[in-house]
Amino acid sequence: LRRFILDLAVRGKLVPQDPNDEPAAELLKRIAVGKALMMEAGDVRKPKAIPLQTEGKLPFSLPANWRWSRIAEIGVLSPRNEAADDVLASFVPMPMISADYGVTCSHEVRKWGDIKRGYTHFVEGDVGLAKITPCFQNGKSTVFRDLTGGLGSGTTELHVVRPLFVDPNFIVLFLKCSHFIETGIPKMTGTAGQKRVPTEYFAGSPFPLPPLAEQHRIVAKVDELMTLCARLEAARTERETTRDRLVTASLGRLNAPDLDPVTFRNHAAFTLNNLTPLTTRADQIKALRQTILNLAVRGKLVPQDPNDEPAAELLKRISAEKARLVRSGAVRENGDLPLVAPYEARFSIPGAWQWTRIGSIAQVEMGQSPPSEHYNQIGHGIPFFQGKADFGKRCPTARYWCTQPKKYASPGDILISVRAPVGPTNIAGELCCIGRGLAALRSYNGVARDYLLRCLEAFELVLAALGFGTTFVAVNKKHLTSFVIPLPPLAEQHRIVAKIDELMTLCACLELSLAGGADTRRRLLDAVLHEALEPDGSRGELAC
Repeated sequence: LRRFILDLAVRGKLVPQDPNDEPAAELLKRIAVGKALMMEAGDVRKPKAIPLQTEGKLPFSLPANWRWSRIAEIGVLSPRNEAADDVLASFVPMPMISADYGVTCSHEVRKWGDIKRGYTHFVEGDVGLAKITPCFQNGKSTVFRDLTGGLGSGTTELHVVRPLFVDPNFIVLFLKCSHFIETGIPKMTGTAGQKRVPTEYFAGSPFPLPPLAEQHRIVAKVDELMTLCARLEAARTERETTRDRLVTASLGRLNAPDLDPVTFRNHAAFTLNNLTPLTTRADQIKALRQTILNLAVRGKLVPQDPNDEPAAELLKRISAEKARLVRSGAVRENGDLPLVAPYEARFSIPGAWQWTRIGSIAQVEMGQSPPSEHYNQIGHGIPFFQGKADFGKRCPTARYWCTQPKKYASPGDILISVRAPVGPTNIAGELCCIGRGLAALRSYNGVARDYLLRCLEAFELVLAALGFGTTFVAVNKKHLTSFVIPLPPLAEQHRIVAKIDELMTLCACLELSLAGGADTRRRLLDAVLHEALEPDGSRGELAC
């Protein structure tokens, strides 16, 4: 919006023209006479001729009483100051020059004798433009105001002009407008990181000159609208800060372990009923997804059914099935796993749930990378996955194929990255080879695979904290098999997964609507800019 205001201003579309104003053509004559008198008096030297940098055409049309000019034509370039060495003056390094319109640069007070050599000179009312990257691209330019002793010097990375019969604030708003900056970027010279705007571009670019009275009206209008922008920005910041605190508090209360059922239901109803107005940024949706998972593994996402088979009975059936499979040689024993001690319970869970270890409800297979000569990039063998980098969003993409795999994952196995970043990655869709960066979990009957996956996602940070190593963080088979998770009745596992999927779909839709809304606003502003700034001589001014 600020850019829009500046672009309108330099095109004569911000305020109406007054036919009684002295035309810009007459103003240019007065400027020329003034410069001639200064040269006769020896106040300035005769400037070097700088041609108009038009490249064959002018940038846009102007109102009838405006004229195209150049900064070299409307002022004195690179002026020099004369003063006694012991006079106090202002010194302005680059960090003290603001990129924002209307912000006066700060300065340091020094003796003139200490700063007169090797620096750029200026006096009160001169205009400076930062010529080096990235300061130029950021819009660093200023009118030097409130200088100690009325004069100063500063960074050598400045172009300076001393305006004659031209409002210096109008020059600055031109230097900060997107047209001047975007046109100047390709003309910068020098090496990367040290590119500079040449004097020819600064001094010779087409400069839209309004009548002096209109310059003052434009500057006053820009100041008014920039103040309005600042108020809008402050109001938006305050609104977003309040919204952020409300979202944080709402999600925090839902994750609190000590809420009684009635209070929790009230908080959950408030959060879910106000999801759309509360959520305005993608990072908030990420926190919302994590809250959904946290509620799921605490038994707070769906109601419990007293008719469900308790998880304790479910664990007995799983243990019997596991023993039978071990005896038949179908699976390997994960080792004797101790019962979950009370201190290992991370939070309270419903009465029909049980804390258990992953190794008690799933077979854990650690990956092992085959010799490099046994995998290739040309599609021979079975897909070979090494780690989390091989996975897109819930969809594995094989970069290698293996002809003699050492460790397999079967279709339906949960694949977990065991090297940083540690956490669940995907569900294997086909027989594949897994390398050292992955492990495969195959749940026993009685455990819903998708519940186990969601549970691992909920505890991803906790699992990652168990990792060890200095070069890279990793978790081992002991970490995985002994990791403690809450197990609901099987029927409730399915209800939880269905509810999670429903809410995650809502989060995805909300995320798309946020992105779509932002994109729509950007396209709308671009359309408004194009319509308002289109060079059309028949178009009148835009009332603001």
